[in-house]
Formats: sequence, C-alpha cells, structure tokens
Amino acid sequence: MIELLKIHDVTLEFEQVVLLQNVRLSLTEGDVVGIVGKNGAGKSTLLHLLNGDMEPSTGTMQWQRHITPLYIQQEQETYDETSYANAELLAKWHVPDNDYSTLSGGEKLKLRLVAGFSKAKDLLLLDEPTNHLDDASIQLLIEQMKAYKGTIVVASHDRAFLDKVATKIWAIENKEIRAYHGNYTYYKKVRADERKAQQHAYEQQQKKIERIEGQLTNLTSWSNKAHAQSTKQEGFKEYHRVKAKRTDSQIKSKRKRLEQELKTAKVEQVAKPYEVQFEIHATAKRGKRFLEATGIEKRIGNKLLFKAQHFTIMHGEKVALIGPNGAGKTTFLQMVMGKEAYDGKLWLSPTASIGYLSQNVFDLPLMQTPAQIFHRATFEDRSVVQHLMKQLGFTAVHWENPIDTMSMGERVKLKLMQFILQNKDVLLLDEPTNHLDMESREQLEATLQQFTGTILAVSHDQYFLQQITDEQLIIEDGRLKKHVVQQEIQQDNSAVLLALETERQAVLGKLSLAQLGSEQYMKLDQRFNELTKEINVLKTK
Repeated sequence: MIELLKIHDVTLEFEQVVLLQNVRLSLTEGDVVGIVGKNGAGKSTLLHLLNGDMEPSTGTMQWQRHITPLYIQQEQETYDETSYANAELLAKWHVPDNDYSTLSGGEKLKLRLVAGFSKAKDLLLLDEPTNHLDDASIQLLIEQMKAYKGTIVVASHDRAFLDKVATKIWAIENKEIRAYHGNYTYYKKVRADERKAQQHAYEQQQKKIERIEGQLTNLTSWSNKAHAQSTKQEGFKEYHRVKAKRTDSQIKSKRKRLEQELKTAKVEQVAKPYEVQFEIHATAKRGKRFLEATGIEKRIGNKLLFKAQHFTIMHGEKVALIGPNGAGKTTFLQMVMGKEAYDGKLWLSPTASIGYLSQNVFDLPLMQTPAQIFHRATFEDRSVVQHLMKQLGFTAVHWENPIDTMSMGERVKLKLMQFILQNKDVLLLDEPTNHLDMESREQLEATLQQFTGTILAVSHDQYFLQQITDEQLIIEDGRLKKHVVQQEIQQDNSAVLLALETERQAVLGKLSLAQLGSEQYMKLDQRFNELTKEINVLKTK
C-alpha cells in the first residue's frame, strides 16, 4: 500500500483553545477513513487540515506526492459549482434543476455530493454526508463511494453507514486521535477492550501504590520511634540513632523506587464517559385538537408538491412526517408556522404554544456569543442557562466564543437550548438529530419519550422516529395522509434490522464505558446478546 500522508506531532490551537494535540497518523492510498468523536471534538477541523484550509500550530503534514483534495462540507448556504455536477448523476439522485436556494436540505446535499464526485481526483473529504439524506440516497452514496478510485476521509455520526464503508477509524478523544483498522463496530469492540484493560491496570497500580505507601507509613513510624528512643535511653542512644538513620535510608530508597516506577509505567484512570442531559417540559395543553387540515394543496410554481383531503392531529399525539428528499416535509412545517402560503384550510388551536426547531444551522446570530444570546437579568436565571449549557456538553470557554467558531453539532445544541428554555406544548422538529453526536441523540430520544405535549417530527433516522412517535404523516406520490403505525410496519425486516442494529451499537457504546462485573455491565451485556440473537434470526428469514 502506498502512503499518501504522514502527520508528525501535530497540535492545533484555535481561539486560544487546543483542539488537537500531538497527533501522529498516516493516510494510505485507497483508505476509507471514518472520523468519529463527540460534537466539538475536532472532526471538521481535521478535515480542514487535510484540505489545506488550516495550518497546524506545531508539527508537520508531510504529503508523499502532490494531492488535490476536495472537501464537501456538511452545510453550505450558497453553492456556485453546479457546472461540475454530472447531469446523468443528478437525474439518478433525483435532484431537480432548480436554483440552489429553493432546494430542500437533502437536495442541496445531493447536488454538492454529485458535483464533488464528478470533480474529485485523489482525495475526497466528506463531512456528515448522510445528514438530510433519505434511505435511497444513502444507498446511492455508498455505491458511489465504493466505485470511487481515490482515497476518502469521512466524518460521521452514522454508525450503520460507517460499518458499510469504513476500512479504518480515526477516533478523537481528549484532543488525541487513535487509529483503528476495520469498521465502526470493530473499533468499538477494540476500544472497549482497551478501556477495560486500562481500568484493570489502573486498579492494580493503585493497589500497588497503596501497599507501598502502607510500608512507607510503617517505616516512618519506626523511624520516628527510633529517633525518639535515641534521645531518651542512656547507653542505647547510638544504637537507636543508627537504626533511625537506616530506616530513613530505606524510606528514601522505597519512595525513589516508587516514583521511578510511576514515571516509567504510569497508568491514567479511564476518563469519565461523556454525558449529555436535558429535559423539555410542556406547558399545560387545552382542548383536544392541535391541528386540522381540510383540502390543503401546496404548489411550487405549476408543480404540485402535495395535497391532502382531511386529517387531524390531536393534542398529545407524537407524529412522524415521512417522505423522500424534496417531497415537501419542511414546507409543511413552514405552513404550520404560517411562513408558507397554500390553498385549503389549516386550522391550529389558538391555545397551542408552538416551538419550531429548524434544520437550518445558519439562522443563529453567528457573530454573537452564548453569553449575549442567553443573557438573563438575574443571577438565578443565568445559573439555569449555564447549568443547561454544561449538561449539553459545553465548557466555560464556549460561553464567550462567537457561534461562528462552533461546530455544526454545537450549533444544533444551542438551538436545542433555545428550544428547551421556551417550555412549549407543541414541538415541530425538522431533522433534529442532524450533526448531533450519539450521546446527544440518545438523550434527545429519552427526553422526547417523556415529553407530554404534541410532537411533529421530520427525520430520516428511522430508529429515532420509532423511539419517539406512534403515528405517521406520509407524503407519497403528491399526497399527504395520516395513519396510525400498524403492525405491518414492524414486520418490514429491513427497517427492523436497521433499528435493532442501531440499538445494538448504542448498547455496545455504553458497554464499553461500564465497569466490568457491575450490575449495569451485566444488564447491558444481556441486552447486547438478546439483540444479537434477534438480528441473527431476522437475517435467516
């Protein structure tokens, strides 16, 4: 295999914060490297380094030959390279020949992907390429990646996707990057074993330190006693003085040996698992209906987007809005918010308090800081906001940094903060898991499961929708209709397999952080084995 790049002791500082430290990596021709890590860990930063947009603070990026990388960003407000897009591929990916600004989030990403694959030569850098994409488009992306002859580095939180495409994993943890051969599942298993071995070695080291410290304490006690005796007992002073001196020498020798052992073979304690915690409280709802649609019809120019005869969403219902890229899901949410014109009647409860979480990560005041956005007059209110930031994984440094310097995942978390602090009884969620790390996704799922208000959610994450919704609004062939999720949906093997595999990966992640032999570990291990059996049974059908 031909080596393309050697990274030697690279450290990167940004806004006086160290993002990456002492990185040593190599990139081989033909690799498909998956970059994983929590929000703000430095995944996009690493892609910018590879693209040449940033220079390391220290260390070197040593390319073995001239490389022309191409970076496809996870979000882009404007795009003027449509001429690079292959017309045949655009048709295959179902991207309409419309102005970029009028396309849906999924269509915008597909256009950038098509143009990127058409233009890319040696090295393709992909940043969260499955965000916004429906299942058919993700499959097309996988096929395109497998057909690509160059090298690919992809940052993603999509575990199932990484399992299908990655040949190596670069995991960013605590400013360091660890390299693993294999896909995401293999990396998680190896990393779990490493953590267990590290924890065991740390515990053994602590026991050894405790034993030697106990010996030192005893020797110190004997020394003190000998020194005391040397001043009291006439005729034995010299004996006790020599004994005390010899004991002092033993103490110094043992302490020096202990310090040397710790210096040469010090084992750090396993870092505490990264956690995200938050709650969303609903205000008291009134009445039975939240929304009623009668004869609605939405067109863009002369093209019918969708129409619906009649449906109702009741207060407290949790509804998934489903359809392919460009079907009009975001448009319908905009109609509910009164931001899109339409024909027909869309009645909303006048008592409903609606919170809308858009998928747009550019609609925040990017030049402002969280301190400015979430300014509160009283100390008590400021404490609530700062505590919520901490629960969402932010540090004190983020409080005074402009939003423009933050990762896309961190921006989504700030939007979640605004959302949480509103205490609405109706939540409109447009691709809420896009850009979020796994810990944040899992907490969002758990929070929405407990939410007592109404939810209307758009997402291509089938597992997420299965966890939080029990009814569906489906846009299909220009029709918008509602129905309760029936058993036949659960009998779709491919969907069930995806959900089970996603849950198994989540359990494996938690298992890697649980202490071996603990009650939590035993429960997680049992659930992992149960899921494995269910998956194996389904695969034989």
